[in-house]
Amino acid sequence: MNKETVDVAVIGAGPVGAALACRLANQGRSVLLVDRAALPPMEHPDFDGRAYAIAYGSRPLLDMAGLWDRLAFTPCPIEQIRVSDGKPGQPASPLHLHFDHRAVGENPFGWIVEARALRVAINAQLRAEPRVILRAPADAVVTRSAEEAIITIAGDTTYRARLVVAADGRGSQLRTQAGIAVTRFAYRQSAVVCALAHERGHQNVALEHFLPGGPFAQLPMTGIEGAPHVSAIVFTEGHAIADRLAVMDDARFTAEVARRLGPHLGAVRLIGKRWTYRLSALHAHRYTAPRLALVGDAAHGIHPIAGQGLNLGLRDAMALAALIDQSDDPGTPDLLQRYQRARRPDNLLMLAATDGLDRLFSTDLPPVRLARDLGLAAVNRMPRLKRAFMRAAMG
Repeated sequence: MNKETVDVAVIGAGPVGAALACRLANQGRSVLLVDRAALPPMEHPDFDGRAYAIAYGSRPLLDMAGLWDRLAFTPCPIEQIRVSDGKPGQPASPLHLHFDHRAVGENPFGWIVEARALRVAINAQLRAEPRVILRAPADAVVTRSAEEAIITIAGDTTYRARLVVAADGRGSQLRTQAGIAVTRFAYRQSAVVCALAHERGHQNVALEHFLPGGPFAQLPMTGIEGAPHVSAIVFTEGHAIADRLAVMDDARFTAEVARRLGPHLGAVRLIGKRWTYRLSALHAHRYTAPRLALVGDAAHGIHPIAGQGLNLGLRDAMALAALIDQSDDPGTPDLLQRYQRARRPDNLLMLAATDGLDRLFSTDLPPVRLARDLGLAAVNRMPRLKRAFMRAAMG
């Protein structure tokens, strides 16, 4: 049985795992990347309504991975964010919070990137990168010792690596195999995801509108053929309402979305598909084991209220890659401990913040609504605090 040696093996070729593999390869590391699914079918050729919010602070990873310049569709910058409170079908409260990127500099808060554009860029970069050995579709059997990890593919090909990275999602088998415990809790909500074409331009403004069923986000996107003004929509509702929305005809569904959005973009129509996802959160009790590091959803999952889930995973990858750059051996206990110290507090803080925000704003009790509206208005009058929030949003 042949054994090939690589510096790092990454299990899971989603956006975080693939970006990490490309980033390490661009810096001269040899990488084995394994995924159970074939990658080309992930390249949805048609617009399907899904998008990622990439924070300004997460972009360097995509640049260093060679992915940003390969994006097939131009990302849309987020230059302003409006936070408001209200009820479906009613005007938003006049007490609101408004962020403008110019208050902290010239850079946008981030960008909205079509999901298909990022996937196409990832696949193209993987094909072009000679230092990445891509095995997909394939199953990997991983055994670890204090000195190395052995990765066996399809029972006949074996690789040695100094570090294995678990980027295999919330149900991570590598995490389970390592005996790493996880705290999980489910929300009584589902996320509804779609895209709308609208009559008026969004002016690169993102809306976070808090409704009794959960937060409603309108995220500015770059227009497509036949639809110059487009926004991604992500909102949460209780499971029963979300299930009804999933089976409505397009006209009724669009009307329900428009009730939550309000009239500021003019007439709207649904483009692409609609998606619903049950929401839950999790956090691994530790991020490492001998010769193993967890990144992205294998390590943590949060409520989508702030659009930071993917960004946390990209920051994991950035931190791990920076530490690997400084070491001849990418899997030493000291390096792994430093990685956990660098990332776990930030991720725990975001988990607590998103959970708290959802619980605060997903209620229709009048005293609570009044208190949070007054809070939004108060923050809007505090320039220093607003700038702190803006810098946090940028990552």
